[in-house]
Amino acid sequence: MSEKLITIKSVNLNNHCPECFSKTGLQITFKQRFVETAFYKSITKDVDTEMHCTVCNTKIYPSQWTDDIERVYDYQMKAFQPKKASKKYKGLFWIILVATVAITASVIGITIYKL
Repeated sequence: MSEKLITIKSVNLNNHCPECFSKTGLQITFKQRFVETAFYKSITKDVDTEMHCTVCNTKIYPSQWTDDIERVYDYQMKAFQPKKASKKYKGLFWIILVATVAITASVIGITIYKL
């Protein structure tokens, strides 16, 4: 099973970076969890956010946020529309399902035929 975060949206912010005080480098990235197994691929409802500055290449943690950054973050979270959670079954799942149904039907058919 592999899990990874796929980037859904990146937004450039006009706030000052708490580290380098640049007004042009602050960026927030929205990522959604993607799970892949041998049987299915799935996009979950889990959304993760990350804020960093492209000028000083620093990750900005919530403890460093100013009130302005907090307000902009809250606004962006309300405006963000994540991808719909979904699950797509792979070929191996369908093969096992069809084989299980066929074997079950055969066993039931043999049992009924013997009666």
